[in-house]
Amino acid sequence: MPGRVIVVGSVNVDLVAAVDRLPGRGETVTGATFARYPGGKGGNQATAAARLGAAVSFVGAVGRDPLASDALAALAAEGIDVGELAAVDGPTGVALILVEASGENMIAVASGANGSVSADAVRGALARLRPSAGDVVLVSNEIARAAVRAALSAARSAGAVTVLNPAPATGLDRTDLAFVDILVPNRGELAEIVALDDRRTGRPRTTVRRDVTEDAAVLLGTNSEGAGVARAVLVTLGADGAVLVRPAERPVRIAPPEVPVVDTVGAGDTVVGALAAGIAEGRDLEDAAARAVIAASLSTTRPGARGGMPTLAELDAAMRGPPVEIADESP
Repeated sequence: MPGRVIVVGSVNVDLVAAVDRLPGRGETVTGATFARYPGGKGGNQATAAARLGAAVSFVGAVGRDPLASDALAALAAEGIDVGELAAVDGPTGVALILVEASGENMIAVASGANGSVSADAVRGALARLRPSAGDVVLVSNEIARAAVRAALSAARSAGAVTVLNPAPATGLDRTDLAFVDILVPNRGELAEIVALDDRRTGRPRTTVRRDVTEDAAVLLGTNSEGAGVARAVLVTLGADGAVLVRPAERPVRIAPPEVPVVDTVGAGDTVVGALAAGIAEGRDLEDAAARAVIAASLSTTRPGARGGMPTLAELDAAMRGPPVEIADESP
C-alpha cells in the first residue's frame, strides 16, 4: 500500500505581474498584466504530489483574512487534507512575483501566518497524523527554523522518509540536515549551505570545488572535506534538469525533455512534490527523481505556480515519450 505525503510548510497567495522583461534595481517597467494564484512552497509541493496520486496531508498556517479562504479552498480542491492547517491572527502569506516573457522570474515573499508555525504546533500535528515507515514527510524552509527541525526530527523518529527543500537556505546547518534523508536544493541554495557549513566548522578548502557534485559530496561525506549529514542530494538545475548524488554511488545527471516554456514559477516545487509522491508510491530514488524532472518540465508549459503541474495521467503520457536522458556524471 502506498505511503502518505505529509507536507510541513508555507501557504501563500501569489500576486503575479507578467512583464516583457524583468526590471533592474530602481527601475520601473510598465505594460504588465496581473493575476492572482494560490502558492507558497508548501502548498505548491503538496499540490504537485496530490495531482500525481499521492494521499497528502498539510501542516501549516493561514491568517484570518479574505485570502485565507482562497488558500484553503485551493488545497481542498486538490484532495489535500487540511485538518492540520491552522488559522491564526494576522495576514495570510503573500508572494509578489514578476515573470518576464522568457519565463524567468523574480519573487519577494511576505511570510504572514507562515511565520507563526511553531515547533510545538508541528510536533502536535505530526503526533496526530502519526507518520510511519512508508510515509514521506516533506518540509520546506519558508517556516521558522525551529519548526523545520521539529518536523524533520519527529518524522525521522517515526521512521518516515524525510525530504527537505532548503528554500531559502538561510540559517540551515548540519544539525538540521542530520535529520534529512533527501535534500533537494537548487545550485545556489546548495552553494549557500556548503559555504555556511565551511565557515561554521572551520573546514579548510584544500581544492576549489568545480561543480554541484563536489558541493553535494561535502554534505554526503564522500570526499575529504568533512563528515556528511544528508543521505542523498538531488540538485535542481532549472533548464538543465537535475543531478542526483548519493554516497558510494556515481552522480547521475537527469536531463529534462524539451518543452515550450511559458512560466518557470513553481517548477522547483513540482520537482520536490513529484519526488515525494514517487517515493511514497514505493519507487526507487533514481526513478522517482527522473519522473520529478519530467513533471517539472511539464509544469513550465502553463502559467502560474500550480497551473501547469501535471496530473498522473499527463505524467504517465509523457513517460511514454522519448526516454529521459540519465547520464553517469563521473569523470
